[in-house]
Amino acid sequence: MSREGVTPQSEDFSAWYNELVVQAKLVDRGPVRGTMVIRPYGYRVWELLQADLDRRIKDAGHDNACFPMFIPESYLRREAEHVEGFSPELAVVTVAGGKELEEPLVVRPTSETVIGEYMAKWIESHRDLPLLLNQWANVVRWEMRPRMFLRTTEFLWQEGHTAHIDEDDAMRETLWALDAYAGVARELAAMPVVHGEKTPGERFAGAVRTYTIEGMMRDGRALQAGTSHYLGTNFAKAFEIQYQDEDGRLQLAHTTSWGMSTRMIGGVIMTHGDDKGLVLPPRLAPHQVVIVPIGRKEQGEQAAAEARKLGAAIKAMGIRVHVDDKRPNLTPGYKFNEWEMRGVPVRIELGMRDVENGVATLARRLPTVEGQGKEQIPLEKVPELLPGILADFQSFLLARAEAFREDNTAETDSWDAFAGQVSGGWAKAFHCGRAECEDEIKADTAATPRVIPAEAPEESGVCVKCGRPSAYGKRVIFGKSY
Repeated sequence: MSREGVTPQSEDFSAWYNELVVQAKLVDRGPVRGTMVIRPYGYRVWELLQADLDRRIKDAGHDNACFPMFIPESYLRREAEHVEGFSPELAVVTVAGGKELEEPLVVRPTSETVIGEYMAKWIESHRDLPLLLNQWANVVRWEMRPRMFLRTTEFLWQEGHTAHIDEDDAMRETLWALDAYAGVARELAAMPVVHGEKTPGERFAGAVRTYTIEGMMRDGRALQAGTSHYLGTNFAKAFEIQYQDEDGRLQLAHTTSWGMSTRMIGGVIMTHGDDKGLVLPPRLAPHQVVIVPIGRKEQGEQAAAEARKLGAAIKAMGIRVHVDDKRPNLTPGYKFNEWEMRGVPVRIELGMRDVENGVATLARRLPTVEGQGKEQIPLEKVPELLPGILADFQSFLLARAEAFREDNTAETDSWDAFAGQVSGGWAKAFHCGRAECEDEIKADTAATPRVIPAEAPEESGVCVKCGRPSAYGKRVIFGKSY
């Protein structure tokens, strides 16, 4: 174990992650296997993500709604491919109120079926379209290998569900959601994701097309951080989601669904964290700045009063600041290590000698310039300088993550080069598109096709595994995933 109490990433990345989420007070394990208790610090990260994404959703004309978490089993069975895709993950209620139910109830794994039932009731005319709904909810998927935030039996998310007149309008919606997710990832999480379409073998159950944003974690693995699905008329047929067109004829609506979950928190942890703990982008940090007063007894009380005064001035700048003045039994060194573990972007140390000299000592969680450590800045200028310091730190984290991804991604044309590359990074390779070939690649390397990048150049070639012609006219990104 390292001095800070977590296993180094280079020694065991999985152990590092599992220890960190607990020691940074983000989460605790729930009483049922695979469940989690999101602690206030972790939930605040989710609230900041949620607020930004909810604003984007509402600005684009969507309305929030709330649907039941119990879904009649018959609803799922009406879309055969959908229920088949989720069958191993379903939690089913068969007894309630002390009696066996006439029909089992499925605990919501996702809401296409129950929302489809009500879309069919609410839509009559083309004037009712598009119908743009969103839901913030918890869902249940019975995970065999749970990991906090990444794969848990119960997790939080938003799920958008929309109905449209035709494919063109539905596809505009599908791609809007993908762009919104990419924006949240880059702008809030400082996560430089690649966006594009999934291969047929990786599509959402019941979808015509699935789109994804994929981020590279610091162990070289991929994280699917958000997905958007064009469902065609598959669910409209199953649930009779129809509208009367301008000529009075009944037409099937085209539907979409899209979602981003609390696994984004796991993505933030694994994109930026280090052996000292979390590294939080300022825009997602519960505390963007922590002030630690330094001194004992009377001097300590005076320093705490000055720290509170400084904290009020910083708060007036719209910055989330915390003054650590309620734990006099703990040494400043202990507090410094704790706030490093918890990923606070900026720490300010303030003692009475600093106050008398008109300075404050500022420490960034990571130096944005090589060799930059603690620095003293004029006390009166701290509030006005902090917005720029935090913005620079946010940009630094995005650039660092982007450079790491580029350094660990390579084009490969031979099988040996491909197998070597995906052992610890991403490979860009041609792919025939056949599910059988994907299965063979996964069996041999544990890698899967993560995304057909939307912004990749048009190219042709032969499949890196079987030698058949490429199906997509561009290279596909392969990697191991979470």
